Amino acid sequence: MTPPHARTWGRRGQTPVVRVRVRGRSRRRISVAALCCYRPGERSRLIYRLRFHPLLEGARKSFAWQDYRDLLVRAHLQLGAPIVVVWDNLNTHRAAGMRKYAADRDWLTIIQLPSYSPDLNPVEGIWSLLRRGWMANVAFTDPDHLTRTLRRGLAHIQRHPELIDGCLTETGLRLTPDLPKPIRKGQ
Repeated sequence: MTPPHARTWGRRGQTPVVRVRVRGRSRRRISVAALCCYRPGERSRLIYRLRFHPLLEGARKSFAWQDYRDLLVRAHLQLGAPIVVVWDNLNTHRAAGMRKYAADRDWLTIIQLPSYSPDLNPVEGIWSLLRRGWMANVAFTDPDHLTRTLRRGLAHIQRHPELIDGCLTETGLRLTPDLPKPIRKGQ
């Protein structure tokens, strides 16, 4: 819950000081996964999922492949169309369970980005908007304050498809109506 730093202003010669009351560090963890959804001729959409991690010793502190699967199912139901997912090389995205799940679904096509290419991932732009906007210079008082701020920022981005379009534009990628279907092993 430590705030990311951003720039501020102050009178010349006087260092600005911001006094905040922070109750201490929380061990609770919150993860967020998001999909930027694009379709030619339609409004861009952002679909996200929050995951609150338990405080138990040895409990998982990040998304499992099942969480990503649930996000994809939710997106498929909301969009009502086949999905082409362009993913980075996070180990959870490449898990055997996720590969098997994708192979068994004709509505799901997964394309992996090259290693070390966050500049090709539109979702990185969403995280940048959050860090520079709603999350900048905020000392969260508790996990609920963090969650409220995060949801407020994501809801704002959802209501402004031009922000989601800007994230795609920043990558330099383009939408083409007919993407080639990748060849899956065994075909």
